[in-house]
Amino acid sequence: MEKDKIPQWVLSLENEDLAFIKNFILHSGSLKEIAKIYNVSYPTVRLRLDKLIQKIMIGDQQENEPFTMFISKLAVDSKIDLDTAKQIIEYYKKEKQGE
Repeated sequence: MEKDKIPQWVLSLENEDLAFIKNFILHSGSLKEIAKIYNVSYPTVRLRLDKLIQKIMIGDQQENEPFTMFISKLAVDSKIDLDTAKQIIEYYKKEKQGE
């Protein structure tokens, strides 16, 4: 695959996310196996997968602006809470419309 044709959602992922996806595929999607590999509980793996799904959905929305994607990623990574992220994005959109 040519570099310029790599989907945006793939480019938005971190290396450890890609490693998780690789392990997930190599172990036929077994969350129990992934939990053993990472030496964590099943619910921890499930949460990681849910966050990864959210990251992919955000990265797949190419119409999002870089700032909005950045704030969304912070929320997915639990660096800011979801309500704060929504408030920042709404404020940004209102300010942008006022330009």
